[in-house]
Amino acid sequence: MLVLVAPGQGAQTPGFLTEWLALPGAGERVAAWSDAIGLDLVHYGTKADADEIRDTAVAQPLLVAAGLLSASALGDVAPGAVAGHSVGEITAAAFAGVLDDTAALSLVRKRGLAMADAAAITETGMAALLGGDPEVTVAHLERLGLTPANINGAGQVVAAGTKEQLAALEADKPEGVRKVVALKVAGAFHTHHMGPAVDTLVKAAEALTPGDPKVTYVSNKDGRAVATGAEVLERLVGQVANPVRWDLCMETFKELGVTALLEVCPGGTLTGLAKRALPGVKTLALKTPADLDAARELIAEHA
Repeated sequence: MLVLVAPGQGAQTPGFLTEWLALPGAGERVAAWSDAIGLDLVHYGTKADADEIRDTAVAQPLLVAAGLLSASALGDVAPGAVAGHSVGEITAAAFAGVLDDTAALSLVRKRGLAMADAAAITETGMAALLGGDPEVTVAHLERLGLTPANINGAGQVVAAGTKEQLAALEADKPEGVRKVVALKVAGAFHTHHMGPAVDTLVKAAEALTPGDPKVTYVSNKDGRAVATGAEVLERLVGQVANPVRWDLCMETFKELGVTALLEVCPGGTLTGLAKRALPGVKTLALKTPADLDAARELIAEHA
């Protein structure tokens, strides 16, 4: 059984769409998406520097566009399940047929803008903790007033909160944690600090008509498979202010009997986690079009 997954914010790098846009019809498709959402995805995916594409309002639609474009280059894919990490959940919703490509990009454009606005209210941030036991780490973070915003499995936890709280964490690390690494993001995503963004997305979602998932859709909220498009959309809205439980998503992959995991462009992050947390599951990350043949072989064997 194959699970198709989409990465979240931070996976983007300067110029990562360049080779993908050389594929037949790709440039025209992305240009049409750019017109639809009022953002030059071609420019940001090819010529923009790291600071430009770190902007939340740019990074999020760029990642969804990359995921949709790379998946379409595979041809017909019949995964047993789909999932995405954070903003990648919107990409996964399009894979599952809950949203069409234009609706997905419209929603993520509003999401990115709303989260950027929410991040500007209070100076906040995120930090990855290296080492330690996740249960001990989570309890320690909560004592400091921080949110375990990403519990990613394979021992990886990301903390989020105010700059003062993160400074306190640096001075008072959880037992076993070797290092606290500040992440280059604009704010404390997946925490209560994103509450204003949820309010904006509630209104945006009202204009959408979701379809029910055509394949198993695994949610970041609790790792549960969601059966209706209405619930997928409701979870997409609320998830911006709730922790990402990728660890529980991977537990569900085990329960479903997943034998292979394919990560769309810009792949690498989720395959790295799977290699540590899902032994025996074959993994492949779509980084460039050079990976397409290997991906098709994986699909033929496991889909």
